[in-house]
Amino acid sequence: MRLTLHTDYALRTLLYLGLNQDRRVSIHEIAQRYDISENHLVKIVHRLGQGGFVKTMRGRGGGLVLGRAPHDISLGELIRFTEEDMALVACFQTGQNCLLTGACRLQGLLGEALGAFMAVLDRQTLADLLTPPEQAALARRLQSSHREQGIV
Repeated sequence: MRLTLHTDYALRTLLYLGLNQDRRVSIHEIAQRYDISENHLVKIVHRLGQGGFVKTMRGRGGGLVLGRAPHDISLGELIRFTEEDMALVACFQTGQNCLLTGACRLQGLLGEALGAFMAVLDRQTLADLLTPPEQAALARRLQSSHREQGIV
């Protein structure tokens, strides 16, 4: 299974906001830090706002902040919200008829595997990714990438 770039960028955005909870952050700043498309990030932030994961403030002094406390943001919930299609194979999709339905154990096995994958993510929150040792390592990594890009 591979998560989409949409989910990847959503996770990165929340991590960045979690590391900068003391201030408002702009979409431009996040896009520069991660070297991703600002236009694409606008769409992701809009979607995160719809889900209550971020709060956006417009105008002078505006920006982004987390919409909930990090311990209230489940990684499983976020991934279910950002991934449009969790079907590992075509037979998981409604309306798909497979010649092997009823005789194949693959659908059940893959369903169980997906359930286990999501159960692990359901037990983790954004706060778990921002515990002090990880938080310091993430902040250092983002600072060094900023220096490499000539942004200080």
